Amino acid sequence: MKILSIETSCDETAISLLDITGPLEKPDIKVLGNTLLSQVALHAEYGGVYPNLAKREHEKNLPILLEQTLQEAREDSENPQIDCIAVTAGPGLEPALWTGITFAEELGKKWGKPVVPVNHMAGHIFSVLYNLDKPLQMPALALLVSGGHTELVHIKDFGNYEIIGRTLDDAVGEAFDKVARMLGLPYPGGPKISALAEEARRNNPNYEKLPRSFSFPRPMINSKNLNFSFSGLKTAVLYKLRDEKRTDEEFKEIVAKEFEDAAVDVLIAKTRKALESFGTDIKTLIVAGGVSANIKLSNELEKLSTDFPHITLRLPDKLLTTDNAIMIGIAAFVNISLEPELLRDQTPIKASGNLTLNS
Repeated sequence: MKILSIETSCDETAISLLDITGPLEKPDIKVLGNTLLSQVALHAEYGGVYPNLAKREHEKNLPILLEQTLQEAREDSENPQIDCIAVTAGPGLEPALWTGITFAEELGKKWGKPVVPVNHMAGHIFSVLYNLDKPLQMPALALLVSGGHTELVHIKDFGNYEIIGRTLDDAVGEAFDKVARMLGLPYPGGPKISALAEEARRNNPNYEKLPRSFSFPRPMINSKNLNFSFSGLKTAVLYKLRDEKRTDEEFKEIVAKEFEDAAVDVLIAKTRKALESFGTDIKTLIVAGGVSANIKLSNELEKLSTDFPHITLRLPDKLLTTDNAIMIGIAAFVNISLEPELLRDQTPIKASGNLTLNS
């Protein structure tokens, strides 16, 4: 199945053309064309994504990326040999989502091809199907960590989701960005926080064994439920910076490391609790979203997985950790395989900024 996929949920404009065949558990995914334009530099002065600017850039970028993707795939732009068009319907910034949906539906009419809506979070989950070495086993537990979401999802089977834990306030990626802003680091701040934290560890390999002058709280780490909260952690960093009034590089590195340690400790503790609650029923642990590329988190997940030998840990290819169109095409393949009638049901697609996996 050839799928042209479009992603415009936030500040990346992305289009890909995929040829996907085989079983859901281990599909053969060929990337025929793939393009992406990031708007990070444009939004940096706002310290975050400015929705109307994102919308304007998507409108400008989509026709350009479509032409580039089709050229890369050597497809006729007037009559491409594709089976369907997939587009992100949510969650995300609604002005940005509508831009992608409108573009996809116009293409569908022009080419006479069906348009299939895709949940952005399902895209993150099934990003791990790319370049699999062995079939993806279900049931699975997914930890979804990004700038907009922090969720624990019980995936009973392909397409059958239950959200068992979510953030009550800030997403973990959002907390990383906000702390980075406090430290005077440019947007997006998550990778820069991680780089500072790694520098602190490199500068003092015995750091973990030394008495700590301070540490940050681990919000809700001992709560009975599987929900998260990162607002209090962010506030603790703010108070520490206000009280210390230090701006030297060494202090920034220590703050970054202590913050990252606290955030990762919470993510690992909640994931462990979820895995323990399912006994041996869970076969796969999926961790996806932008924060899944965090080195500290990846290392701790590897340690965690050794305590659950019946579970296979799956993280996406680094190319697919952030928002991209490849994962949207893969999720569309899953949806269509489960519900072939999606290719016939051409109800107008609506953008939903708060779309959930089980809605």
